[in-house]
Amino acid sequence: MSGSAGVPVAPLPRVLSIAGTDPTGGAGVQADLKSIAAHDGYGLAVVTALVAQDTVGVRSVHVPDAVFLRQQLDAVSDDVTIDAVKTGMLGTAEVVRVVVDWLRAHRPAWVVVDPVMVATSGDRLLDADAESAMTELFALADLVTPNRDELRVLAQLADAASTDGTTIDGIDAARAVARRWDVRVLAKGGHDDGPTSDDALVAPDGSVRVFTGPRVATTNTHGTGCSLSSAIATLVARHGDWELAVGSAKTWLTAALRGADALQVGRGHGPIDHNALVREALPTPRWTDAWWVDATEVLDETLDCRFLRGLADGTLDPEVFAGYLAQDVHYLRAYEQHLATIAAGSTGEAAAFWTTASEGCAAEARDLHHRRLAGSHADDPVHPVCAGYLAHLADAAKQGAGDVSATGDVGATGDVSVLAAAVLPCFRVYAWVGERLGTAPVGHPFADWITAYGDPGFAASSVRAAELVEELARRADPELRGRMARAFRQSVAQELAFFRMPEQLGEPV
Repeated sequence: MSGSAGVPVAPLPRVLSIAGTDPTGGAGVQADLKSIAAHDGYGLAVVTALVAQDTVGVRSVHVPDAVFLRQQLDAVSDDVTIDAVKTGMLGTAEVVRVVVDWLRAHRPAWVVVDPVMVATSGDRLLDADAESAMTELFALADLVTPNRDELRVLAQLADAASTDGTTIDGIDAARAVARRWDVRVLAKGGHDDGPTSDDALVAPDGSVRVFTGPRVATTNTHGTGCSLSSAIATLVARHGDWELAVGSAKTWLTAALRGADALQVGRGHGPIDHNALVREALPTPRWTDAWWVDATEVLDETLDCRFLRGLADGTLDPEVFAGYLAQDVHYLRAYEQHLATIAAGSTGEAAAFWTTASEGCAAEARDLHHRRLAGSHADDPVHPVCAGYLAHLADAAKQGAGDVSATGDVGATGDVSVLAAAVLPCFRVYAWVGERLGTAPVGHPFADWITAYGDPGFAASSVRAAELVEELARRADPELRGRMARAFRQSVAQELAFFRMPEQLGEPV
């Protein structure tokens, strides 16, 4: 596989999760697939158990027939080259043995075992037969990622009990397990105390590398073990190095824990935020920019309409232009009032901006338009296209009206978010058109108008208007934000109709 410059591009790591399910999405194969995707891997999943669980606890477990499990495994390996395998909840000795038999025939380069043997509560999840079968799986693994209680159990299985009857813990226990099954062990410090969470990667030869990270104060840790082990499996398949994989996965997990509380998923111990690190690295998406991109086709049509092309090259009929200005005066008089309504529904600097914009509309209608209007056009009635645009703005104002004020001002005491979204295209489309029209040469018949389109002050006002509407969209709930998006979209379409309107002036309506 090669990039555009002929540089080889490594394929995405193809990582198979063999685990149970979690319908809330925080653990099991659902969490594994999120972790794999968060590290730019391609996730595959074979289900070992159907688990009815939520963030509060497990309600029931259904284990499909072992024959079906093997059919799932064979369906994957017969068709897809697997770079890494991560195992999670296996549940029964029969399931473990099916996975072991399949791995012996199809073992990829990297195998991570998350030994789901002991719940965070301390409850044993496997019977003695299943625990014994798990030891066969460890012999096929490269890395085992037990929680603290599972590490104690594994140390006992490795005959690592001390002579006084107590069980060794921590790094010594990990060393015993690593030595017994010739496997790397990640001794995790998430349940310890102190300001840092230290994970120790212990090799079969007893060497240790400790990865330190800040301890995140959150109770939303559901699926942490699943997510970490599948992240490591993906990263080792990319880097080819366990220390790089563990270190990178720990950095990612710390960010995922930091973002966990904001998810607000479930009533119990909620999940981590698998995409937190991506969000931290990328700019926050802007609602208003998404609306603008959505309008791309209409904007392209706008720039290509005959009126703007004639305006740009100076071939536009002056009478047609005068008729257009007459309609623009009608529009600006209503637009001025709508901007004043938004100002009345705003506070502080936002209110001052919308007030200034409203006053600017009045000045523009009075000074620029009337200078260019021929006498016969000064009394032109409102064209149906202009009337349609004004009706749309009036409807947007009514959507946020709330209680009508004593003076009868629509929207004065209500929410102005929809109206603000509806007026934004008049700023943004005109500034965008001005940028593309550029500077008019000396002697151009419409130089003053093209200059007005491209005025830097107006461009700055357009940017500020977008910022204020963005803030309103950010605070809105999805239902209100949807109405804002539709109002914006309709206004962009109305802008196109307005630019096409001069072609209809003088025609019967």
